[in-house]
Amino acid sequence: MPNFIDRRLNPKDKSIGNRQRFLKRAREELKRAVKEQVKAIGIADVGGGQNVSMPTRGVGEPTFQPAGDTGDRERVLPGNREFSPGDRLRKPQGGAGGKGGAGTGEDEDDFQFSLSQDEVLDLFFEDLELPDMVKLSLKETLTFKPRRAGYSVAGSPTNINVAKTMRNSHGRRIALRRPKQSEVDALAAEIAELEKKAKPGPKDKEQLAMLQAELDWLERRRRRVPFIDTVDIRFNRFEQQPLPNANAVMFCLMDVSASMGEREKDLAKRFFVLLHMFLRRRYERIEIVFIRHTDEAREVDEETFFYSTQSGGTMVSTALEEMQRVIEARYPASEWNIYAAQASDGDNISGDSERCVALLSAVMKYCQYYAYVEIIDERESEIFARTDNGTSLWRAYRTVDGGWPNFQMTRIAKPGDIYPVFRKLFAKQPTLRQPRK
Repeated sequence: MPNFIDRRLNPKDKSIGNRQRFLKRAREELKRAVKEQVKAIGIADVGGGQNVSMPTRGVGEPTFQPAGDTGDRERVLPGNREFSPGDRLRKPQGGAGGKGGAGTGEDEDDFQFSLSQDEVLDLFFEDLELPDMVKLSLKETLTFKPRRAGYSVAGSPTNINVAKTMRNSHGRRIALRRPKQSEVDALAAEIAELEKKAKPGPKDKEQLAMLQAELDWLERRRRRVPFIDTVDIRFNRFEQQPLPNANAVMFCLMDVSASMGEREKDLAKRFFVLLHMFLRRRYERIEIVFIRHTDEAREVDEETFFYSTQSGGTMVSTALEEMQRVIEARYPASEWNIYAAQASDGDNISGDSERCVALLSAVMKYCQYYAYVEIIDERESEIFARTDNGTSLWRAYRTVDGGWPNFQMTRIAKPGDIYPVFRKLFAKQPTLRQPRK
């Protein structure tokens, strides 16, 4: 195992180790401030830039300074008009910095960061990921990504590294002592002065011949040692780095039946808005399938999924049937990582929950991960938090929860529960199960 030793010198009166610890502490404080502010502004506003305030306590880089209320000092500051060397000054009362008792002295305002949309989302989703992202049993269909791998002497003209080429050219010209253009210009100017004389003497003619011969030699030398030679040219070299086949699809299933009131639908939409931002931000090559259901289910686009006001009866099994149909039609499990998240209030038509268990058990054979979020009333949250009691759908899904370790289920009662539940469902964790053979 290689050992890397950092031998860079510390800046004057600074410690790189202390600075790194300070930056880590400041980043943690910034993440905490972002998460607290997100709870206050709501999920829908997370995608915009934010102004995040941090307390000045703890954000200053640690340094050693003499105590302001002890010791003797002799110094004269520039621009001084009131004091002269030898004058005695009273020490400040209440300690250094003028931060004495209440109502006296001055203090500093909180430090404020203006974060862009990308910076907010980076901090917000930094420690989250889809579990078990890459299957080990995928077909050997690798994709490749070019990666910088130094320089080469051959390549495409578009890949020429100008800086490296010019450095090589400069070193070669110095080593071969190629005449400079300034030397040629000075010699040509001296020859021109001698040629202007009306009656040049024998010495002038002899000197002119010598200068002309020297100029011819310099020009031949410059032609033999060109400014840029083929040996100088360097091209950026790229290697094709294999990437694992990580084709992934996330199914989003949401109940929009009449039993889902405006509060329940709002909480479900908030959860899926957060999930949608997380997927789009965290993974570049993931497809999202939106399925809404009442007593019948259909695949819809993003706009309809989040903003349509459709309502009707409740039959949860139709959403699982639609998901199974889409998987068989477009996303074979041998080539895709399949994930799913379902939000519902738990109400279902009589006898359909047992059918949901059978369908879900069949779907779980294809899924890497399945998360079920049930939206309950705030008054029931204390009761359901301590027992396994619940709706017929919740009790039915509990049987699936015990049989599949890659199945997770939880409850949401108010907007403040969404982000903690989201972190619980998608926190980084080890592989949940072994891939199929």
